[in-house]
Amino acid sequence: MHNGLIMDLAILLLLIILIAALLPVWPYSKKWGYRPSGAVGALLVILLFLFVFFRPGA
Repeated sequence: MHNGLIMDLAILLLLIILIAALLPVWPYSKKWGYRPSGAVGALLVILLFLFVFFRPGA
């Protein structure tokens, strides 16, 4: 159970870092718009939903 929690937190941290990297405030990503960060944000919301409501063994 402890290893699963560490893996879940690592994935959440990775998605948060991806959102920060894809926000269109950086010079290399201004022309991308909000689509890449929106897609990663949607994945983060889905993962959070699954993390909160569908924990095995809880």
